[in-house]
Amino acid sequence: MHVLNDLLAAPAAPISFDTFMAVDIRVGRIVSANPFPEARKPAFQLVIDFGPVIGSRKSSAQITEHYTPDGLVGRLVAAVVNFPPRQIGKFRSEVLTLGFPDQNGAVVLFAPDQDVPLGGRLF
Repeated sequence: MHVLNDLLAAPAAPISFDTFMAVDIRVGRIVSANPFPEARKPAFQLVIDFGPVIGSRKSSAQITEHYTPDGLVGRLVAAVVNFPPRQIGKFRSEVLTLGFPDQNGAVVLFAPDQDVPLGGRLF
């Protein structure tokens, strides 16, 4: 339970709706997922299709506890698409794939529970 208590922090300070809307969260479909053995923490290299306006983007995601590469392909996920890219070793991660911690701190992906158009924005 200690890990869970560490993850259940107090709410962040209030922000304006405009500040929230500055974070561009979109839905995409994972089109490829590969092991990322060079990462410091276990991770996969994902390619996510966000539809015709945004296109495909790459993401390094530490989601190896609950997912396999084969099980990820075709899944809908949510990601922040307007953070600056991060260089992780030789891999350039272009979006932040979103998830929530389970009781042990492992990532559980955040996704819509129905099929929605790729590139749709969270509001």
